[in-house]
Amino acid sequence: MNRKICAVITARPSYSRVKTALQAIKDHPKMELQIVVAGSALLDRYGNTLDFIEKDGFVVNEKVFMVLEGENKTAMAKTTGLGVMELANVFYNLQPDAVITIADRFETIATSIAAAYQNIPLIHLQGGEVTGNIDEKVRHANTKLADIHLVASEDAYDRVIKMGENPNCVFNTGCPSIDIAAQVLEAPQLDFNPIEKYGGVGGNISSKGDYLVVMQHPVTNEYKAARENVLKTLRVIDDLNIPTFWFWPNVDAGADGTSNGIRSYREINKPKNIHFFKNMESVDFLKLLVNSKCLVGNSSVGIRECSFLGVPVVNIGTRQNRRLRGENVIDTDYNEVAIKNAIKSQLTNPKKTKSNVYGNGDSGKKIAEVLANTDLHFHKTIMY
Repeated sequence: MNRKICAVITARPSYSRVKTALQAIKDHPKMELQIVVAGSALLDRYGNTLDFIEKDGFVVNEKVFMVLEGENKTAMAKTTGLGVMELANVFYNLQPDAVITIADRFETIATSIAAAYQNIPLIHLQGGEVTGNIDEKVRHANTKLADIHLVASEDAYDRVIKMGENPNCVFNTGCPSIDIAAQVLEAPQLDFNPIEKYGGVGGNISSKGDYLVVMQHPVTNEYKAARENVLKTLRVIDDLNIPTFWFWPNVDAGADGTSNGIRSYREINKPKNIHFFKNMESVDFLKLLVNSKCLVGNSSVGIRECSFLGVPVVNIGTRQNRRLRGENVIDTDYNEVAIKNAIKSQLTNPKKTKSNVYGNGDSGKKIAEVLANTDLHFHKTIMY
């Protein structure tokens, strides 16, 4: 009987982090793929990732609506609690042989708890990394609840083992998002008009010349500063007057502040050089990135995919603190002069060095082989 592997996708970035692995599991003769879409991945204001998943040909077995309004610390905690309750029923009904939880977003621990408490083998993707804020705590908590660890780098591999996990259950498979980046490098031409294809709002800018991409999220332990932090970046980008494609933030504590800052600045200042989007297909997004002059903000895409693609990055603030990165990144704090100088540096002397620190482009297949052939278990003890 084929193994039933259930993947829970809770947010926009989670899908690109697992897409090629889902395809490899679906195509594998020893496995049956189950997909649960939950959280902000179901919400239109965050780009409704469900549409992209179904468009890619995947069958969604269950949908879990669990996001509480508020986008503050209390709403995050309650959203996670609802997730535990709903996902517990989902797993009871689907009866998977193993459950995949992805990375480190705050709500992913709901997947881990609902599976682990029901003695369902838990597979954690991309544990062992370092950042800070609530993601840091959730990531390592997921690791301790998980039974099989599919990490994205040697650095992460070593750290998971140092956490007392059995080395026989830790596999460096790389990150599936790098698989998509590798596909893009084979045909990197920007073969679509972003505004015509995805709409959005803002200035009628062109992607045919030089342009920037911005993706800035709130930081959960700095959520009260989210509005002012995004305003600083907005003022810099507006002042530089370079065409810029700007993407909406994730749903985290502080997302209201980030969104409010963007809306108010847009309405008052009407910057003609910025166009705002909710979401974009992963291949299209990476094509937009690889043809840009620089990515600005604090997204992990600047650390992962951009390192592989050799895209210059200006990383702002603490959200990616201590995460392993390539030489393509310039780090700065929330200071308008520092942000502007870092962008100008990347424009005049771009750091385009490519790195394979997060994989070579074959992660999805590696993950499928591990899941098809590794002993599935739900009992473990610390190794020291």
